[in-house]
Amino acid sequence: MLPRYYEFYNPVKVLSGENALENLPHELEHLHASRPMLLTNRELTQIGLTGVVEAALKSAGLALAARFEDIPPDSSVHVVNAAGRLYREANCDAIIALGGGSVIDTAKGLRILIGQETDDIMQYVGADIVKPKRHVPFAVIPTTAGTGSEATLVAVIAHPERKVKMEFVSHHLLPDLAVLDPRMTQSLPPRLTASTGMDALVHAIEGYTCIQRNPLSDAYAWAAIELIREYLPRAVVNGRDTEARLAMANAALMAGVAFSNSMVGLVHAIGHACGGVARVAHGDAMTILLPHVMEYNLDVTGERYGRLLLALAGPDVYAATPAAERGAKAIATVRELSRRLNEACGLPLRLQDVGVKEDLLPDIARTALNDGALLMNPKEAGLDDVLQILKQAL
Repeated sequence: MLPRYYEFYNPVKVLSGENALENLPHELEHLHASRPMLLTNRELTQIGLTGVVEAALKSAGLALAARFEDIPPDSSVHVVNAAGRLYREANCDAIIALGGGSVIDTAKGLRILIGQETDDIMQYVGADIVKPKRHVPFAVIPTTAGTGSEATLVAVIAHPERKVKMEFVSHHLLPDLAVLDPRMTQSLPPRLTASTGMDALVHAIEGYTCIQRNPLSDAYAWAAIELIREYLPRAVVNGRDTEARLAMANAALMAGVAFSNSMVGLVHAIGHACGGVARVAHGDAMTILLPHVMEYNLDVTGERYGRLLLALAGPDVYAATPAAERGAKAIATVRELSRRLNEACGLPLRLQDVGVKEDLLPDIARTALNDGALLMNPKEAGLDDVLQILKQAL
Protein backbone atom coordinates (compact mmCIF):
# COMPACT_ATOMS: atom_id res chain seq x y z
CA MET A 1 0.00 0.00 0.00
CA LEU A 2 1.32 3.45 -0.94
CA PRO A 3 1.86 5.64 2.16
CA ARG A 4 -0.30 8.75 2.33
CA TYR A 5 2.96 10.70 2.70
CA TYR A 6 6.66 9.79 2.75
CA GLU A 7 10.09 11.31 2.28
CA PHE A 8 13.12 9.77 0.59
CA TYR A 9 16.61 11.24 0.35
CA ASN A 10 19.79 9.84 -1.20
CA PRO A 11 22.24 12.41 -2.60
CA VAL A 12 25.34 10.16 -2.55
CA LYS A 13 27.07 9.74 -5.90
CA VAL A 14 28.20 6.15 -6.36
CA LEU A 15 31.35 5.11 -8.20
CA SER A 16 31.09 1.34 -8.59
CA GLY A 17 33.23 -1.12 -10.49
CA GLU A 18 36.72 -2.45 -11.05
CA ASN A 19 39.23 0.41 -10.74
CA ALA A 20 36.50 2.74 -9.49
CA LEU A 21 39.14 4.36 -7.28
CA GLU A 22 40.89 5.81 -10.31
CA ASN A 23 37.86 8.06 -10.87
CA LEU A 24 38.03 9.55 -7.38
CA PRO A 25 40.49 12.39 -8.23
CA HIS A 26 38.22 13.62 -11.01
CA GLU A 27 35.25 13.73 -8.64
CA LEU A 28 37.26 15.52 -5.95
CA GLU A 29 38.25 18.13 -8.52
CA HIS A 30 34.55 18.75 -9.22
CA LEU A 31 34.09 19.29 -5.48
CA HIS A 32 36.94 21.86 -5.55
CA ALA A 33 39.09 19.69 -3.30
CA SER A 34 42.86 19.60 -3.70
CA ARG A 35 44.17 18.86 -0.17
CA PRO A 36 42.31 15.78 1.08
CA MET A 37 42.86 14.16 4.44
CA LEU A 38 42.70 10.35 4.56
CA LEU A 39 41.14 8.67 7.59
CA THR A 40 41.91 4.96 7.95
CA ASN A 41 43.49 2.52 10.41
CA ARG A 42 46.93 0.96 10.69
CA GLU A 43 45.76 -2.51 9.68
CA LEU A 44 44.56 -1.27 6.31
CA THR A 45 47.85 0.50 5.79
CA GLN A 46 49.77 -2.66 6.68
CA ILE A 47 47.87 -4.79 4.15
CA GLY A 48 48.43 -2.20 1.43
CA LEU A 49 44.98 -0.73 0.86
CA THR A 50 46.07 2.77 1.81
CA GLY A 51 48.80 2.52 -0.81
CA VAL A 52 46.24 1.62 -3.49
CA VAL A 53 44.26 4.77 -2.67
CA GLU A 54 47.35 6.97 -2.68
CA ALA A 55 48.44 5.53 -6.02
CA ALA A 56 45.03 6.28 -7.52
CA LEU A 57 45.29 9.88 -6.35
CA LYS A 58 48.88 10.21 -7.49
CA SER A 59 48.00 8.98 -10.98
CA ALA A 60 45.97 12.19 -11.38
CA GLY A 61 48.54 14.45 -9.74
CA LEU A 62 46.73 14.62 -6.39
CA ALA A 63 48.47 13.99 -3.07
CA LEU A 64 47.21 13.60 0.47
CA ALA A 65 47.65 16.66 2.66
CA ALA A 66 47.39 14.49 5.79
CA ARG A 67 46.75 10.94 6.94
CA PHE A 68 45.09 9.97 10.23
CA GLU A 69 45.37 6.29 11.22
CA ASP A 70 44.76 6.25 14.98
CA ILE A 71 41.18 4.97 14.78
CA PRO A 72 40.18 2.10 17.11
CA PRO A 73 37.34 -0.37 16.47
CA ASP A 74 35.01 1.90 18.46
CA SER A 75 35.60 5.55 17.67
CA SER A 76 35.29 8.23 20.35
CA VAL A 77 34.94 11.98 20.68
CA HIS A 78 38.65 12.11 21.55
CA VAL A 79 39.58 10.42 18.28
CA VAL A 80 37.38 12.83 16.34
CA ASN A 81 38.91 15.83 18.11
CA ALA A 82 42.44 14.60 17.36
CA ALA A 83 41.54 14.18 13.69
CA GLY A 84 40.13 17.71 13.70
CA ARG A 85 43.36 19.17 15.02
CA LEU A 86 45.39 17.47 12.30
CA TYR A 87 42.91 18.51 9.60
CA ARG A 88 43.29 22.17 10.55
CA GLU A 89 47.07 22.02 11.04
CA ALA A 90 47.53 20.52 7.56
CA ASN A 91 45.12 23.01 5.97
CA CYS A 92 43.02 20.22 4.46
CA ASP A 93 39.93 20.87 2.36
CA ALA A 94 38.30 17.43 2.01
CA ILE A 95 37.84 14.12 3.83
CA ILE A 96 38.43 10.62 2.44
CA ALA A 97 37.40 7.73 4.69
CA LEU A 98 38.93 4.31 3.94
CA GLY A 99 37.63 1.59 6.22
CA GLY A 100 34.64 0.11 7.96
CA GLY A 101 32.06 1.53 10.31
CA SER A 102 34.39 3.04 12.92
CA VAL A 103 36.52 4.86 10.36
CA ILE A 104 33.47 6.18 8.54
CA ASP A 105 31.81 7.28 11.78
CA THR A 106 35.01 9.12 12.74
CA ALA A 107 35.01 10.84 9.36
CA LYS A 108 31.39 11.88 9.82
CA GLY A 109 32.28 13.29 13.23
CA LEU A 110 35.17 15.17 11.67
CA ARG A 111 32.82 16.58 9.06
CA ILE A 112 30.66 17.95 11.86
CA LEU A 113 33.69 19.56 13.55
CA ILE A 114 34.94 21.25 10.39
CA GLY A 115 31.56 22.08 8.88
CA GLN A 116 30.26 23.60 12.10
CA GLU A 117 33.62 25.34 12.74
CA THR A 118 33.67 23.98 16.27
CA ASP A 119 36.06 22.11 18.56
CA ASP A 120 33.35 20.13 20.32
CA ILE A 121 30.79 17.89 18.64
CA MET A 122 28.92 17.11 21.87
CA GLN A 123 26.39 19.86 21.27
CA TYR A 124 25.34 18.14 18.04
CA VAL A 125 24.33 14.79 19.54
CA GLY A 126 20.88 13.71 18.41
CA ALA A 127 18.80 14.14 15.28
CA ASP A 128 18.72 17.03 12.83
CA ILE A 129 20.83 19.39 14.94
CA VAL A 130 23.72 19.74 12.48
CA LYS A 131 23.52 22.87 10.31
CA PRO A 132 26.96 23.28 8.73
CA LYS A 133 28.42 26.70 8.10
CA ARG A 134 30.40 25.37 5.15
CA HIS A 135 30.45 22.32 2.94
CA VAL A 136 33.27 19.83 3.52
CA PRO A 137 33.79 17.49 0.52
CA PHE A 138 33.53 13.91 1.77
CA ALA A 139 34.28 10.60 0.02
CA VAL A 140 33.93 7.13 1.53
CA ILE A 141 35.72 3.99 0.37
CA PRO A 142 34.23 1.06 2.34
CA THR A 143 36.44 -1.95 3.10
CA THR A 144 33.58 -4.09 4.38
CA ALA A 145 30.22 -4.88 2.80
CA GLY A 146 27.72 -4.64 5.59
CA THR A 147 27.19 -1.40 7.49
CA GLY A 148 26.15 0.67 4.48
CA SER A 149 27.65 3.66 6.32
CA GLU A 150 28.76 5.10 2.99
CA ALA A 151 25.10 5.85 2.28
CA THR A 152 23.62 6.50 5.73
CA LEU A 153 22.93 9.63 7.71
CA VAL A 154 24.04 8.24 11.07
CA ALA A 155 27.31 8.26 13.00
CA VAL A 156 27.85 6.39 16.28
CA ILE A 157 30.64 7.83 18.41
CA ALA A 158 31.51 6.85 21.98
CA HIS A 159 32.14 9.04 24.99
CA PRO A 160 34.47 6.85 27.12
CA GLU A 161 34.13 8.82 30.35
CA ARG A 162 30.34 8.71 30.21
CA LYS A 163 30.39 5.08 29.02
CA VAL A 164 27.84 5.77 26.30
CA LYS A 165 27.67 5.54 22.54
CA MET A 166 26.09 8.63 21.03
CA GLU A 167 24.15 8.86 17.80
CA PHE A 168 24.50 11.80 15.44
CA VAL A 169 21.74 11.82 12.83
CA SER A 170 21.63 14.33 10.00
CA HIS A 171 21.28 14.43 6.24
CA HIS A 172 24.42 16.56 6.33
CA LEU A 173 26.39 13.43 7.32
CA LEU A 174 25.68 11.71 4.02
CA PRO A 175 28.89 11.59 1.96
CA ASP A 176 29.25 13.25 -1.42
CA LEU A 177 30.84 10.13 -2.90
CA ALA A 178 30.81 6.39 -2.24
CA VAL A 179 33.54 4.43 -4.03
CA LEU A 180 32.77 0.72 -4.39
CA ASP A 181 35.93 -0.97 -5.64
CA PRO A 182 36.23 -4.78 -5.24
CA ARG A 183 39.95 -4.46 -4.43
CA MET A 184 38.98 -2.87 -1.12
CA THR A 185 37.12 -5.92 0.26
CA GLN A 186 39.08 -8.84 -1.19
CA SER A 187 41.25 -9.17 1.92
CA LEU A 188 38.25 -9.41 4.27
CA PRO A 189 38.36 -12.86 5.98
CA PRO A 190 35.49 -15.31 5.36
CA ARG A 191 34.07 -14.97 8.89
CA LEU A 192 33.89 -11.15 8.66
CA THR A 193 32.57 -11.37 5.11
CA ALA A 194 29.69 -13.51 6.35
CA SER A 195 28.99 -11.42 9.44
CA THR A 196 28.96 -8.09 7.63
CA GLY A 197 26.93 -9.57 4.79
CA MET A 198 24.26 -10.71 7.23
CA ASP A 199 24.24 -7.21 8.70
CA ALA A 200 23.36 -5.91 5.24
CA LEU A 201 20.61 -8.54 4.93
CA VAL A 202 19.05 -7.39 8.21
CA HIS A 203 19.20 -3.77 7.03
CA ALA A 204 17.32 -4.77 3.88
CA ILE A 205 14.71 -7.01 5.54
CA GLU A 206 13.97 -4.52 8.30
CA GLY A 207 14.04 -1.69 5.79
CA TYR A 208 11.38 -3.54 3.78
CA THR A 209 9.11 -4.16 6.76
CA CYS A 210 9.51 -1.26 9.23
CA ILE A 211 6.78 1.31 9.58
CA GLN A 212 8.47 4.10 7.60
CA ARG A 213 8.93 1.93 4.50
CA ASN A 214 7.96 3.43 1.16
CA PRO A 215 8.10 2.37 -2.52
CA LEU A 216 11.61 3.75 -3.05
CA SER A 217 13.14 2.19 0.05
CA ASP A 218 11.38 -1.06 -0.91
CA ALA A 219 13.11 -1.05 -4.28
CA TYR A 220 16.56 -0.61 -2.75
CA ALA A 221 15.91 -3.25 -0.07
CA TRP A 222 14.61 -5.79 -2.59
CA ALA A 223 17.58 -5.37 -4.92
CA ALA A 224 19.98 -5.74 -1.98
CA ILE A 225 18.36 -9.00 -0.85
CA GLU A 226 18.55 -10.52 -4.33
CA LEU A 227 22.26 -9.71 -4.54
CA ILE A 228 22.95 -11.08 -1.07
CA ARG A 229 21.13 -14.34 -1.86
CA GLU A 230 23.27 -14.96 -4.91
CA TYR A 231 26.64 -13.50 -3.96
CA LEU A 232 27.22 -13.68 -0.19
CA PRO A 233 27.96 -17.44 -0.15
CA ARG A 234 30.30 -16.95 -3.12
CA ALA A 235 32.20 -14.12 -1.42
CA VAL A 236 32.61 -16.23 1.74
CA VAL A 237 33.93 -19.26 -0.13
CA ASN A 238 36.22 -17.29 -2.46
CA GLY A 239 37.27 -13.84 -1.30
CA ARG A 240 39.02 -13.21 -4.61
CA ASP A 241 35.75 -13.50 -6.54
CA THR A 242 35.67 -9.95 -7.92
CA GLU A 243 32.09 -10.20 -9.15
CA ALA A 244 30.86 -11.40 -5.75
CA ARG A 245 32.81 -8.73 -3.88
CA LEU A 246 31.45 -5.94 -6.06
CA ALA A 247 27.91 -7.31 -5.80
CA MET A 248 28.10 -7.40 -2.01
CA ALA A 249 29.47 -3.85 -1.90
CA ASN A 250 26.47 -2.73 -3.93
CA ALA A 251 24.09 -4.74 -1.75
CA ALA A 252 25.43 -3.16 1.44
CA LEU A 253 25.09 0.33 -0.01
CA MET A 254 21.55 -0.26 -1.26
CA ALA A 255 20.50 -1.74 2.07
CA GLY A 256 22.00 1.33 3.74
CA VAL A 257 19.97 3.64 1.50
CA ALA A 258 16.84 1.61 2.28
CA PHE A 259 17.10 1.70 6.06
CA SER A 260 18.24 5.33 6.12
CA ASN A 261 14.80 6.15 4.76
CA SER A 262 12.64 3.43 6.32
CA MET A 263 14.59 2.81 9.56
CA VAL A 264 15.41 -0.50 11.30
CA GLY A 265 13.47 -2.32 13.99
CA LEU A 266 13.55 -4.94 16.72
CA VAL A 267 16.53 -6.94 15.41
CA HIS A 268 18.66 -3.83 15.75
CA ALA A 269 17.15 -2.78 19.08
CA ILE A 270 18.06 -6.12 20.66
CA GLY A 271 21.32 -6.35 18.72
CA HIS A 272 22.49 -2.95 19.96
CA ALA A 273 21.69 -4.09 23.51
CA CYS A 274 23.64 -7.32 23.02
CA GLY A 275 26.61 -5.24 21.93
CA GLY A 276 26.37 -2.82 24.81
CA VAL A 277 25.74 -5.33 27.59
CA ALA A 278 27.57 -8.45 26.38
CA ARG A 279 30.01 -7.04 23.79
CA VAL A 280 28.54 -9.17 20.99
CA ALA A 281 29.85 -8.12 17.57
CA HIS A 282 27.09 -6.36 15.66
CA GLY A 283 27.04 -8.62 12.60
CA ASP A 284 26.98 -11.74 14.80
CA ALA A 285 24.06 -10.36 16.80
CA MET A 286 22.18 -9.61 13.58
CA THR A 287 22.75 -13.13 12.26
CA ILE A 288 21.58 -14.78 15.47
CA LEU A 289 18.54 -12.59 16.16
CA LEU A 290 17.08 -12.16 12.66
CA PRO A 291 15.03 -15.39 12.33
CA HIS A 292 13.75 -15.14 15.91
CA VAL A 293 12.52 -11.57 15.45
CA MET A 294 10.99 -12.49 12.09
CA GLU A 295 9.04 -15.25 13.84
CA TYR A 296 7.88 -12.74 16.45
CA ASN A 297 6.75 -10.31 13.75
CA LEU A 298 5.21 -12.97 11.50
CA ASP A 299 1.58 -12.50 12.53
CA VAL A 300 1.82 -8.81 11.59
CA THR A 301 4.25 -8.91 8.67
CA GLY A 302 3.51 -12.33 7.18
CA GLU A 303 2.34 -10.85 3.89
CA ARG A 304 5.47 -8.69 3.54
CA TYR A 305 7.75 -11.60 4.44
CA GLY A 306 5.83 -13.71 1.95
CA ARG A 307 6.66 -11.23 -0.81
CA LEU A 308 10.31 -11.30 0.21
CA LEU A 309 10.45 -15.06 -0.34
CA LEU A 310 10.86 -14.33 -4.05
CA ALA A 311 13.97 -12.22 -3.38
CA LEU A 312 15.31 -14.55 -0.67
CA ALA A 313 14.84 -17.90 -2.39
CA GLY A 314 14.19 -17.24 -6.08
CA PRO A 315 11.20 -17.85 -8.38
CA ASP A 316 11.14 -21.64 -8.23
CA VAL A 317 10.79 -21.83 -4.44
CA TYR A 318 8.35 -18.93 -4.44
CA ALA A 319 6.10 -20.53 -7.05
CA ALA A 320 6.17 -23.91 -5.30
CA THR A 321 5.16 -22.46 -1.92
CA PRO A 322 1.45 -21.84 -1.18
CA ALA A 323 0.72 -18.17 -0.57
CA ALA A 324 -0.26 -18.71 3.06
CA GLU A 325 3.07 -20.44 3.78
CA ARG A 326 5.42 -17.99 2.11
CA GLY A 327 6.10 -15.86 5.19
CA ALA A 328 7.18 -18.88 7.22
CA LYS A 329 9.18 -20.16 4.25
CA ALA A 330 11.04 -16.83 4.11
CA ILE A 331 12.13 -17.32 7.72
CA ALA A 332 13.20 -20.90 6.97
CA THR A 333 15.24 -19.58 4.02
CA VAL A 334 17.03 -17.09 6.29
CA ARG A 335 17.82 -19.92 8.72
CA GLU A 336 19.18 -22.06 5.88
CA LEU A 337 21.47 -19.24 4.70
CA SER A 338 22.79 -18.80 8.24
CA ARG A 339 23.39 -22.55 8.50
CA ARG A 340 25.32 -22.61 5.22
CA LEU A 341 27.50 -19.74 6.39
CA ASN A 342 28.06 -21.47 9.72
CA GLU A 343 29.31 -24.54 7.91
CA ALA A 344 31.48 -22.46 5.57
CA CYS A 345 33.22 -20.23 8.12
CA GLY A 346 31.88 -20.77 11.63
CA LEU A 347 29.41 -17.90 11.71
CA PRO A 348 27.61 -18.26 15.09
CA LEU A 349 23.97 -19.29 15.25
CA ARG A 350 23.25 -18.95 18.99
CA LEU A 351 23.92 -16.27 21.58
CA GLN A 352 25.76 -18.79 23.73
CA ASP A 353 28.17 -19.27 20.82
CA VAL A 354 29.35 -15.68 21.34
CA GLY A 355 29.64 -15.86 25.12
CA VAL A 356 26.21 -14.62 26.24
CA LYS A 357 25.12 -16.16 29.54
CA GLU A 358 21.50 -16.55 30.59
CA ASP A 359 21.91 -14.23 33.57
CA LEU A 360 22.64 -11.35 31.15
CA LEU A 361 19.34 -11.65 29.31
CA PRO A 362 17.27 -9.39 31.64
CA ASP A 363 19.85 -6.59 31.34
CA ILE A 364 19.93 -6.98 27.55
CA ALA A 365 16.14 -6.91 27.36
CA ARG A 366 15.84 -3.78 29.52
CA THR A 367 18.49 -2.03 27.45
CA ALA A 368 16.72 -2.97 24.21
CA LEU A 369 13.50 -1.31 25.39
CA ASN A 370 15.30 2.05 25.47
CA ASP A 371 16.59 1.73 21.90
CA GLY A 372 14.95 4.03 19.35
CA ALA A 373 14.85 1.30 16.71
CA LEU A 374 12.13 -0.41 18.73
CA LEU A 375 9.72 2.37 17.80
CA MET A 376 9.98 1.54 14.09
CA ASN A 377 9.29 -2.18 14.39
CA PRO A 378 6.01 -3.23 12.73
CA LYS A 379 4.89 -4.96 15.95
CA GLU A 380 5.14 -3.55 19.46
CA ALA A 381 7.33 -5.43 21.91
CA GLY A 382 7.48 -5.31 25.71
CA LEU A 383 9.99 -6.65 28.21
CA ASP A 384 8.53 -10.15 28.28
CA ASP A 385 8.48 -10.32 24.47
CA VAL A 386 12.14 -9.34 24.20
CA LEU A 387 13.11 -11.78 26.95
CA GLN A 388 11.33 -14.58 25.12
CA ILE A 389 13.15 -13.78 21.89
CA LEU A 390 16.48 -13.76 23.73
CA LYS A 391 15.77 -17.11 25.39
CA GLN A 392 14.90 -18.62 22.02
CA ALA A 393 18.14 -17.24 20.56
CA LEU A 394 20.33 -18.39 23.46
